[in-house]
Amino acid sequence: MIAFVSGPVAAVGPGTAVIEVGGVGMAVQCTPDTIARLRVGEPARLATSLVVREDSLTLYGFADDDERQTFELLQTASGVGPRLAQAMLAVHSPEALRVAVAQQDEKALTAVPGIGKKGAQKLLLELKDRIGAPHGTGAVPASRVAANGSAAVAAGPAPWHEQLHQALVGLGYQPKEAEAAIGLVAPEAEGADEPDVGVLLRSALRSLNRTR
Repeated sequence: MIAFVSGPVAAVGPGTAVIEVGGVGMAVQCTPDTIARLRVGEPARLATSLVVREDSLTLYGFADDDERQTFELLQTASGVGPRLAQAMLAVHSPEALRVAVAQQDEKALTAVPGIGKKGAQKLLLELKDRIGAPHGTGAVPASRVAANGSAAVAAGPAPWHEQLHQALVGLGYQPKEAEAAIGLVAPEAEGADEPDVGVLLRSALRSLNRTR
């Protein structure tokens, strides 16, 4: 198992980051929130989980061990593969998922693309005794990715609008839906000196869920 990768960021894309490790570029699948905090040329450390299939080896990357452990735990529920588990972490932090399960919050899970009402009910039942109790807060950390153990700079190489649009489209929303959601969170972004794309992403997803 590859527990983590650490090194300079060689490239970033809508859902993939390339981390240079010992002269080798490791392609790591990440949530939009994690991608938004990586900067090309800057050092980063990502907790990782290797998913082995008959025809592929896919490395998934996370801001910390809690995210990785939650990713692996979510896949113990029937019908949840790595892509859906990653989508759940794109919408909710591990703590927010623990809170949702503890409170049997069906609406929180249906905010995840690919999870309907019946699926949410089933997941809440299956995860109830697996995911663990909330640690005390469901808040999203201001910084989710560490670089050599310290907080990474939130600003990415692209404007927040472009990053947010790529993240929403990458999660399966249509470009027009993404633009509408971005318009709703624009006042929040414009009121901040350095918009936090991860926080904006979650606000946009909540607005999309309300308009379904």
